Amino acid sequence: MSTTHEEITLAAQEEIPVVDLRKLIDANLYMPFPFQRNPHASEAAAGVEEWLSTWGLTDEPAVAAMISYTRPAELAAYNSPTMDSGLLQIMANQIAYQFIFDDRAEDVGRHTPGRLLPMLCESIAILRDGQAPTTPLGAALADLHRQVQERCTPAQAARWAWSSREYVHGLLYEAVAQTHPGSVGSGLCRSIRSLIAGVEPFYPLCEAAQPCELTPEEIHHPVIRRLSRLSADAAVWIPDLFSAVKEQRAGGVINLALAYQRTHRCSLPVAVTLATRHINSTIREFEELYGELRPELSPSGVGYVEGMAGWIRGCYSWSRTVPRYADTMAAPAVL
Repeated sequence: MSTTHEEITLAAQEEIPVVDLRKLIDANLYMPFPFQRNPHASEAAAGVEEWLSTWGLTDEPAVAAMISYTRPAELAAYNSPTMDSGLLQIMANQIAYQFIFDDRAEDVGRHTPGRLLPMLCESIAILRDGQAPTTPLGAALADLHRQVQERCTPAQAARWAWSSREYVHGLLYEAVAQTHPGSVGSGLCRSIRSLIAGVEPFYPLCEAAQPCELTPEEIHHPVIRRLSRLSADAAVWIPDLFSAVKEQRAGGVINLALAYQRTHRCSLPVAVTLATRHINSTIREFEELYGELRPELSPSGVGYVEGMAGWIRGCYSWSRTVPRYADTMAAPAVL
């Protein structure tokens, strides 16, 4: 994350005409993928509400309110506009679960990190060993795992479980970082952010939406793996731009824009502008690599990568309007 003094000065100059941070992001973010929305969004939203209620995850009023202003089914609908209603429901359920799990893990990890271990170990035991859950969160995860296994091929379900375990392990890294925020530089922040992004567990669902399972040669192709990393990073860094105000007020550390701010000791609008440039270069690399590889891909391979691109586009569309990040619209672009 090398940024020159001249680039910081230019970013500061560029932010002046923009009224609020959302407009600043809109003015600077490169988004080549057009807006789309799945027609089954309302059905998925109702399904999420019923599923969370079944497992008691919205019994707490604060959790129910969080889901209401986070709109997980809307995020799923923006990310996967052509996915069938069954797969979309699994995706929406998983997004809702991860928001609840992530928020709880962050709260527990920030105040009493030791209490985070049983929570994470239960998840790993369910995903890796098929052990029976002991908590409502664990029961929901076990049911989600069942849904994935029933809809996906064994290889796809195994990839889902492996990526989900990596996400769970990443939350422990985040908890450690939160206890010593001053020691978390920009590079370390990005490494931890890639672990806790929680985007790559959804890619096996993107594969399951295709006519055929990808061959091992295609799924493990070096360029496909690079595209997976680029898309996951871009997809999670975009919400970082919109959540920077919320995270700053809550004392958050693992956020791309806040990492730029700490590194360069600049205002938040300048940090957001610099982070946006980094995201733009990531999206452009994804676009270029995909363009080069596309002629070699099977139709299912093309659909799989389109699913990755959908997460970039969808996270942007969702972040712009979701109430969870409403503070961004009220934050001035000049500080």
